[in-house]
Amino acid sequence: MRRIVSLFLIFFPVLALLPPVASPRAADLQTVTFIPQWAPQSQFAGYYVAQDKGFYRNRGLEVKILTGGPNFPPSELLRTGQADFGTMFLTNAIVKRAQGDKFVNIGQVGQRSALMLVAKKSSGIKEPKDINGKKVALWGEEFQIQPRAFFQQHRLQVKILPQGTTMNLFLRGGVEVASAMWYNEYYRIIQAGIDPGELTTFLLSDYGLKFPEDGIYCLESTYQQDPGKCRNFVQASLEGWRYAFTHVDEALDIVMKYVNAAHLPTNRVHQKWMLERMRDIIQPPGADIPMGCLQEETYNEVTRELKNFGLIGQVPDFHHFYRDCRSLHEK
Repeated sequence: MRRIVSLFLIFFPVLALLPPVASPRAADLQTVTFIPQWAPQSQFAGYYVAQDKGFYRNRGLEVKILTGGPNFPPSELLRTGQADFGTMFLTNAIVKRAQGDKFVNIGQVGQRSALMLVAKKSSGIKEPKDINGKKVALWGEEFQIQPRAFFQQHRLQVKILPQGTTMNLFLRGGVEVASAMWYNEYYRIIQAGIDPGELTTFLLSDYGLKFPEDGIYCLESTYQQDPGKCRNFVQASLEGWRYAFTHVDEALDIVMKYVNAAHLPTNRVHQKWMLERMRDIIQPPGADIPMGCLQEETYNEVTRELKNFGLIGQVPDFHHFYRDCRSLHEK
């Protein structure tokens, strides 16, 4: 026992001289701004979790998360330098890149499509041709590529009206057809008292428009100037998603904090349902796709369809469009 005490007294002064293990100091952090494409909800749980659990700070980043929505398109905020990183649909980013905007995908989070069109059977809509001549509510430009391709595919002439953050226009009969995400608005329609059997749904992926959606984007210049910063943001974000899927209740606590701060009309049950659907979208059952990876085969399929529909001319080079930031070094 005396020997143990003696050894402790010998080594303690040495240990005391060693620098403490700590997270990066605030002065050492890089400040970046992130804009999700919609208001706070479980669609972005991974980013909120990464923020609250300190995953961004652990990688040297001080992240400011903006509130998105139809009036704050990430493409515009990225282009004008108001945000460093943002989420966008893959199709939207490809079209923007083909038009000259130098956006790069640094992490493809969603691996399947959840976008749908929904109608009440009472409006006489049972199949695509029944939409012809109807009033259709669509979100802003960032979300219109797949619906417009669907209309073109079925030779439909429709009257497009702007859709906001609620489903009120559809619920009150202002339009016959509305946009919906499988994990969000579709659930809200059901919660409003409409039975699923009363609805006709067109999941766009069932019509050959199998376009993965949410990805993490920045300007090409942002990546070229500091690829390490981009990798740190993506890795921390993916860590946030993994944590959210394995700590659901804690993740929901975090999401609801952001939801309540934004005074949004939702609840924990809805957000839990959304988080479960996001797991299916980010980690599709039976699909062996690493989280955050944009596969070249998928990219080629999407660009081929966009070109077939006349939505892009020249296809952006995959290796210029996608920068794999999932590891410390680009693959």
